[in-house]
Amino acid sequence: MPSHLKRFQQTGQGHFVTFCCYHRYGLLDAEPSRRVFEAALERVRRSFGLRVHGCVVMPEHVHLLISEPERGTLGEAIKSLKQGVARRLISGRTHSWQKRYYDFNLHSHAKFLEKLRYIHRNPVRRGLCERPEDWQWSSFRHYATGIEGLVEIESEWTARRREQALSPKSLLPHSSQLQA
Repeated sequence: MPSHLKRFQQTGQGHFVTFCCYHRYGLLDAEPSRRVFEAALERVRRSFGLRVHGCVVMPEHVHLLISEPERGTLGEAIKSLKQGVARRLISGRTHSWQKRYYDFNLHSHAKFLEKLRYIHRNPVRRGLCERPEDWQWSSFRHYATGIEGLVEIESEWTARRREQALSPKSLLPHSSQLQA
């Protein structure tokens, strides 16, 4: 990647982020390693206060649609994610990830949708599955059905669940609790 790369962060915009395994090595080509990645992403989501809007884990790279973190910088969050995965997966290799990451600011809803579609179609284009819903290492299933995975995806489904949890009705005891 170019050394003169200019990043536009702390703008309040979402980010389309891509990073690759070192020399495109298939670090994430097996289910257990993808689970490790997802667990690390959820840890980073919580600790940095990120909202993950979309993701796909491919055998040798990752695409994320994320907010800016509430704590720390985007660069610190990505570094923590990469280091956490590398510590759990490294086996005799000195490098796991390419040093840099690609970051594209999502300046409009149209760009957000374009990148989300790109993420969800990536496994199909690569021939890893026939339909986006067949690749379980993507946020597509969450958007299609509301299914919760290991990583909390910020979507209408998530917002609706949060609203229901905070509604006055949810704070009242259930009728079965009152009969005791």
